[in-house]
Amino acid sequence: MRMVSLGGVPVVTDNQRSADEDNLLGYFEDERAKTLHRDNSWLGEAVGKAVKIISFQLRHLPPTYRYKVIFMLRNLDEVLASQRKMMERRGEPVGDVEDDKMKRIFQKHLSEVKKWLASQENIETLYVDYLRALEDPASVAREVKEFLGLDLDAEKMVEAVDPSLYRQRVAKAQRKDFHI
Repeated sequence: MRMVSLGGVPVVTDNQRSADEDNLLGYFEDERAKTLHRDNSWLGEAVGKAVKIISFQLRHLPPTYRYKVIFMLRNLDEVLASQRKMMERRGEPVGDVEDDKMKRIFQKHLSEVKKWLASQENIETLYVDYLRALEDPASVAREVKEFLGLDLDAEKMVEAVDPSLYRQRVAKAQRKDFHI
């Protein structure tokens, strides 16, 4: 989100979640995006802007609009480790579900979402590998710019990427295990 924002795309955010130890550069979120299943009437305000939406809410996008979805792919072991660390820092219960079981649940969900996205005539999707965005932000910036069809500032998009914030890493041998 920071990449597209610095590139020149206005971002819909309510600024309720400020930067913290889990996300040092901020969240670029709007709480309404978490409840699209209850109310998506506000999306008209977002036309021409970027909105961060978790995969579980994508099915609740109304078919009355055309969407360009940039879907970030990240190794699920890293996602689970990141979530666990965030919950621990907040003093929230981590939960009883083992990582392997949670990973299988996420894999199934993400496979279903990918199929659903492919079947939607009003949605175009660009899949971006998280690790590739860190290692080669210039090519990812070009792809995003081309996908969106906008005159974005690719140099600023590249500057938005801070590899030092990549803290939940898995061994290189495990990185091939992405979720889709």
